[in-house]
Amino acid sequence: MAAADRKQNIVSALCKHLSMLSLDPNSYSTNLDKDIKSLCIDIFNSSPSGPSITKDNELMKWVEFASNFPVDSGTSLKALSELNEDLSKKSVILGNGMKISEADIVVFAAVHSSVISLSNSDRNKLPYLLRWMDYIQTKGDVGDAFQKILLEKVQFEPPAAKSVKKVEVESNAKKTDTETKPASSSDVDSKKKSNTGVKKAAADNQTSAEKKLPEKVDDKDKDISVSLLKLQIGHIKKAWKHPSADSLLVEEIDVGEAKCRQVVSGLAKFCSPEQLTNRLVVLVTNMKPSKLRDVTSEGMVLCASNEDHTVVEPLIAPEGAKVGECISFAGHDGKPEDVLNPKKKQFEKIAVNLFTDDKGVATFKGIPFMTSAGPCTSSIPRATVK
Repeated sequence: MAAADRKQNIVSALCKHLSMLSLDPNSYSTNLDKDIKSLCIDIFNSSPSGPSITKDNELMKWVEFASNFPVDSGTSLKALSELNEDLSKKSVILGNGMKISEADIVVFAAVHSSVISLSNSDRNKLPYLLRWMDYIQTKGDVGDAFQKILLEKVQFEPPAAKSVKKVEVESNAKKTDTETKPASSSDVDSKKKSNTGVKKAAADNQTSAEKKLPEKVDDKDKDISVSLLKLQIGHIKKAWKHPSADSLLVEEIDVGEAKCRQVVSGLAKFCSPEQLTNRLVVLVTNMKPSKLRDVTSEGMVLCASNEDHTVVEPLIAPEGAKVGECISFAGHDGKPEDVLNPKKKQFEKIAVNLFTDDKGVATFKGIPFMTSAGPCTSSIPRATVK
């Protein structure tokens, strides 16, 4: 894209974002000989809060990024990778929860054409950038000049899917290796004799693999939204051993309501009551209350677990997260169910897409669990979450 076209896109998007000020992008079209930073400052100064905007050092740093964003495809991919890394732990550029700022609009308009021209393989290396762009183009009101970038082009695979794929690749490699070897007459005879045994072993292996695979979700359930869950930050006031179950702990958790909730968790083998006390956790608060070994539980503490379930820990809420605040997911703004219906297995259908990424950030299909203070995390990367 020509530099003038990029400048025009930034001017149009920024004026659209500040449309309540009745800014006319055409009035800036005659100044496209200026650099991007100067154009943005002109637009900011046209607003009542212009001086305070231009004094925002963090915002102006991103305006500078947009101004210096390279046109060359090779260099731009490196810059996009750095931006993707920066967005791995926040939903928007300035990290203000989910609030879209002028920095988001300027950077979006600057990088849009470069992202559009990327191959699918390069896009798949930039999941956080793609997630952010999808959010900005959906919620940011940047105008109609930008071609829609489809988030579904980026495949977010849960840890179980990755391991299954690895097994399939290894199996196919062995098969190919075997097929390339010439068969001797003795091999043919032994193959005939062992054919029945091989078939039986294959059937046994298939049954075993099926048992290990995560629960299959029907096509109609693949798009069930995480917004059905009400996830809140809770503060564990105290914790104690379950009176009649060695594997269970009972916690008293404050989620900002009139009284604390009592929750039963299967954490006794992984955490002591002392380790849980005063900890901030992520709690599912719209589950139907139930009794676990005669003790009432009014929610579920979300935990990360490694593949063989030998290491389990509650998700870590970021420092500064507020007790009772709801977890949000970019692009999922639906209303939570008042109470999840256990018969519909809503949580189970959503949980197959809950996992931590390579950096330990808790996600739904790669979209971070966001709070006002940043994303929820775990010390266990590539973990399942439930």
